Amino acid sequence: MTRDITSDDVAALAAGAAIFGTGGGGAVTTSQIGVAAALDEHGPVRLRPVEDLTEDDTVIVMAGIGAPTVGIEMLPSAEQPETLLREAERAAGRPITVVMATEIGGSNGVGPVGWAAQLGLDVLDADGMGRAFPEATMVAMNVAGVPRNLTVLSDVVGNVTVMRTVDATWLERHVRAFSVAGGSLCLGASLLDAGDVPGAVIQGTVSRAIEVGHALLGAQEPVSALARTLDAAVLVSGKVVDVARRTEGGFVRGSVTIAGTGPERDRLLRVELQNENLVVLEDGEVLVSVPDLVTLVDSETGHAISTELLRFGQRVSVLAWACDPLWRTERGIEIAGPQAFGYDIAYVPFDAGRFPPVPAGRGAAPTTSGATA
Repeated sequence: MTRDITSDDVAALAAGAAIFGTGGGGAVTTSQIGVAAALDEHGPVRLRPVEDLTEDDTVIVMAGIGAPTVGIEMLPSAEQPETLLREAERAAGRPITVVMATEIGGSNGVGPVGWAAQLGLDVLDADGMGRAFPEATMVAMNVAGVPRNLTVLSDVVGNVTVMRTVDATWLERHVRAFSVAGGSLCLGASLLDAGDVPGAVIQGTVSRAIEVGHALLGAQEPVSALARTLDAAVLVSGKVVDVARRTEGGFVRGSVTIAGTGPERDRLLRVELQNENLVVLEDGEVLVSVPDLVTLVDSETGHAISTELLRFGQRVSVLAWACDPLWRTERGIEIAGPQAFGYDIAYVPFDAGRFPPVPAGRGAAPTTSGATA
């Protein structure tokens, strides 16, 4: 059903989008503040289901592109969304009516609501990933074979480029080069005709992120609540004992090692990352890999920790759950399975039933008035 997104939804949207970010998509804090301010200034934004689109609608698919570590310090320009809309409408020769997030994960799942408010547009209750992925090729539209013929990019300085690439692979190359030239961060947009949307996006993800966020914010035992809401498994709860992280080629790359604590103190898990958490290993065995989802959350508050904010000594829980069925197709695995990231391993679909159920009380948050919501 069509509904409005108001200021009351922003905290839940940000918390849920951070969970679906699987470590990437950018930290949500700055976007949350910006979206709340945009809604206060411009009013609520209409959230429209895919079924509500008509032939008169054109969707602009928007995202920040680059290294999340850079986004902590280099804030976007307020003019970038307007620049993208103006240039996209000029190049396409028609008005744009709806904003869709390229990825629901992280700040890229939150920002489009503020951009829509600023631009006077609706938001589509869908996105292009159902999570976060690091590359322009890794979108549902590419899996479905919908071409992205027109892309507009803008950096914080004001440089703008309009591209018509032959395929998604060439799009990734040019987008990454523009991003690196602009300091490893830019804002990008492409267009979708309303008729191309069904079957080429992950539906219901904005409302789902808000639902997950509310479940987290209202829970006394947040990690357990997340696991139940997501149908996820908690792979381990422990302490971050090593972080190897570097920024190169417009990506954050590296790994993080978590040592189990308490009853799990003999366990040691390593999570490989490229902007997002990609593969979880234990004793040489792959526990879960992309395109399934892996998120590290604070063991007390349940809030997601993005890859750029991981630090030695943090107490974390590692959650994993199944991706959208589109990513488990042959084409989906080819585009975003482990081998697409250079790992010589076969994709094995994640099944939460292979892991013990979440113990009652795991990850209980403090009950004092100082507890984080």
